[in-house]
Amino acid sequence: MAKKTTINIEERKKDILDAALHCFLNFGYAKTSMDDVAKKAGISRPLIYLKFKNKEDLLLGLFDYVMEGRLEEAEKVAAQKDLSKKEKLWKMLEIIKVEPWGKISGCPMSQEFFNTCCDMDEKNFEKFEKTKHKILTDILGDKFEAEVFMMASDGLLEDVPNCTVLKKRLEVLIDKFGK
Repeated sequence: MAKKTTINIEERKKDILDAALHCFLNFGYAKTSMDDVAKKAGISRPLIYLKFKNKEDLLLGLFDYVMEGRLEEAEKVAAQKDLSKKEKLWKMLEIIKVEPWGKISGCPMSQEFFNTCCDMDEKNFEKFEKTKHKILTDILGDKFEAEVFMMASDGLLEDVPNCTVLKKRLEVLIDKFGK
């Protein structure tokens, strides 16, 4: 019986995170209230506070939720001996850039959401960026080349493209670096 409660608690947390993601992406962080999230999740506002102490904590939880396990997957790709450099770059970018972008793109506040997450959790974001740089260095074999690649790939999101456009841009970038 206890196991079912655990599943319900985790499902509830996922419902809250999905609702918050929807609200932040469509209304922005500043204009989203905990009441908005509760209404979207179909729960009372006090239930949210059982999982998240405030709106900032909820936002920080969202970044983790969207990016959960991605770096570990990317590290496994970088370690694969049977893949070419180009294949590793593509798979790595699918995991850490394309899939997460697919969850947030196409919404009015996509870029604001990403920027707010980065601003509010600089330590976590820095750690994420350092790990991403290390993975790229492992794939490309050069720290400076990895840094340039990382900056270029990040820049491809500046005008908030849809996933199809992002993939085409990444193909061009990978063709230049994946030789």
